[in-house]
This record gives sequence, C-alpha cells and structure tokens, in this order.
Amino acid sequence: MIALGSDQGGFGLKQEVIKHLQEKGLEYKDYGSYDEKSCDYPVYAKKVANAIVSGECDKGILICGTGIGISIAANKVKGIRAALCHDVFSAQATREHNDANILAMGARVIGPGHALKIVDTFLETEFSNEERHVRRVGMIENDLT
Repeated sequence: MIALGSDQGGFGLKQEVIKHLQEKGLEYKDYGSYDEKSCDYPVYAKKVANAIVSGECDKGILICGTGIGISIAANKVKGIRAALCHDVFSAQATREHNDANILAMGARVIGPGHALKIVDTFLETEFSNEERHVRRVGMIENDLT
C-alpha cells in the first residue's frame, strides 16, 4: 500500500498521481489534504510517515509546492528516509542506494508527465542490498556517523 499526502500546493499533482496509481491497479491511501485550502504540510508529512513506520503502508509519496518542506518534516520521524526527487535518476538512485521509503516532489517544480515517470521509477526500483548500501542505511537508521 502506498501512502499519499500533500498540502494545498501539491494537491493538484497528488490528484494526478492518484489517477495514475488507479490506472496501474496499485493500492493507496490518501492522508490529505483533500482540497486546495491553505493548510500545514507538516501535518500530512507526519501522517504519511507514521503510516509507513507502523507498517500500514510500504512506501509514501508526499507533494508540496517545492517538495522541500514536506520532505524535511517527514524525515523528522524515526525510520523515515524521504528523498526529494525531481528527476528519474535521483528516484532510482535513492531506492537502490538509500532504500528511501518516501518520495517527495514539488508540484511547482515539475510537471505531471515527468512526475509520473519519477513515481513509477521510485515504486519499481528495489534496494540493491549491496553491503556498502546496507551499511550506510544502517548508519542512518542508528544515527551513527
């Protein structure tokens, strides 16, 4: 299951992502926002992050105007590795190397067509499980530097 969240700035792109997931037959849960009224992105970042750490959902997609604030807020939750991606290469690399569990995007930065390619790449790419990547993700999870 994929957890979705956005603020008002990301609402329109989130609707495009929902349509895309439906067309692909993928299960998702929308944690809000549910319209374009002004709201606070940390609320939705926390809802999506908590759904992932609780095991209710496997991965998440968060969208705000730039993707920056919502990714910062999600990364405050222990166990979350939210990656801001505005290109396909970054989406692939963050899954392979960082085992990112949340994709963050900025609706004012990228268009829907490109965003859906990023979503597909993020959802379809597996973690590499190479020793160096496993070690580094472990360091992130355990606050080791």
